[in-house]
Amino acid sequence: MIVEYIRYRIDPAESGAFEEAYARAAASLAAAPQCVDYELSRCVDEPECYVLRIGWTSADDHMKGFRGGEHFPAFFAEIKPYVQQIEEMRHYERTPVRGAGGSVPTMYDWAGGGDALERLTEVFYTNVLKDDLLRPLFEHMSPDHPKWVAIWLGEVFGGPERYSGERGGYHHMVRQHLGKAITEARRRRWVSLLMDAADEVGLPDDPEFRAAFASYIEWGTRIALANSQPDAKPPLEAPMPHWSWGVAPPYTG
Repeated sequence: MIVEYIRYRIDPAESGAFEEAYARAAASLAAAPQCVDYELSRCVDEPECYVLRIGWTSADDHMKGFRGGEHFPAFFAEIKPYVQQIEEMRHYERTPVRGAGGSVPTMYDWAGGGDALERLTEVFYTNVLKDDLLRPLFEHMSPDHPKWVAIWLGEVFGGPERYSGERGGYHHMVRQHLGKAITEARRRRWVSLLMDAADEVGLPDDPEFRAAFASYIEWGTRIALANSQPDAKPPLEAPMPHWSWGVAPPYTG
């Protein structure tokens, strides 16, 4: 992933029109497969200064894929009046130096860290191998499969980026599902057994954590089901998913 920063200096009299133009232009960013996320921020100290941050799947995807694609003309038509007010436009690579602040714990920390997730996957896959519906999919899995699933979940929930560093990230995981022809019945059983395992190992049961946890599991299993179909052609290169609390932050009482 590449992060693009664009710094604008906008006459305060034009700020409302500028923000409205970007609100309209954002529809093109939201539709572009090359765009990961975006955010327009206004400086508190110098209100005439704005910074637009856009995450792109790669610099090449931005410069060739997006700019040469179907969504760019509508995007540029909205922001064209403000191009001359750009003071800086650069692409940046992310470094390992990043993380969440202490005000809100990550889901990884709230769950109990890597040890808790490894307990979860050990119990879960033990039960999977006892299940008539799921056992045929997993009976030949490697002994360290539960550990790697725990490491995947850890990175998704804000923990160490070990799956990316040691396993190859998203492209490795998506390849595990190709051609498996997962059925909806098996997907639902997978979800059910994982939720049972979460209870069995004592993952936090507060509504906020379980809602966010279940949200990712529903999303991830539905992606896996779609990617596993015989005619599926999923993107094999994409950023790692990162999951957080969504609309309900952790309740600390």
